[in-house]
Amino acid sequence: MLLLRESVIQAYLIPSSSMEDTLLAGDFVLATKFDFGLRVPFTDIKMFSGKLPKRGDIVIFSYPLEKNKDFVKRVIGLPGDTIEIRNKVLYVNHKKLVETYATYKDTHTYPSLDLSSEDFMKLWLEGKFSNGQRFVRDNFGPIVVPDGKVFVLGDNRDYSFDSRFWGPLDIRYLKGKPRIIYFSWGNGIRLERLFKIIVGYNGY
Repeated sequence: MLLLRESVIQAYLIPSSSMEDTLLAGDFVLATKFDFGLRVPFTDIKMFSGKLPKRGDIVIFSYPLEKNKDFVKRVIGLPGDTIEIRNKVLYVNHKKLVETYATYKDTHTYPSLDLSSEDFMKLWLEGKFSNGQRFVRDNFGPIVVPDGKVFVLGDNRDYSFDSRFWGPLDIRYLKGKPRIIYFSWGNGIRLERLFKIIVGYNGY
């Protein structure tokens, strides 16, 4: 059973609101762990490499700044993609991305930084925004996602600590994909969420 949990499927608790309204704090999910390559149990060694996620996939990964913590976000940018946010509107490869899942719960819009694209990219890659700098929340980039990495965002865009702040996510840290909500608790059992299938890919 332990081997199964380490390499095939694992349960996770969603601890925060960063993926609302797709995933709520208090949702218990089952995730598959073979989507991006199986690992030798209890190590970071992959037995074989999996494929890259699709844009729109919801993924579980080791948080790059504290690898003992697991985060869940949505993949927005793949290697080589240009990502830009202008006044809360997301553009991928210079085209507005239609996002039915994204929520915005703060009416305030922070202005952009007065930086060249080159300077912004350099500071972002160096993790200079990882202190939660709000001035990259609503106006971001443009940046180009580096090789071997992806760009992830929380669906609750105004209240998510994600790639805007701490940088690109190395694909080595991808652990799996949440598939189903098997239990949910928030001031009581949320019966309407039990056994709900988690749909990630949005068809773009």
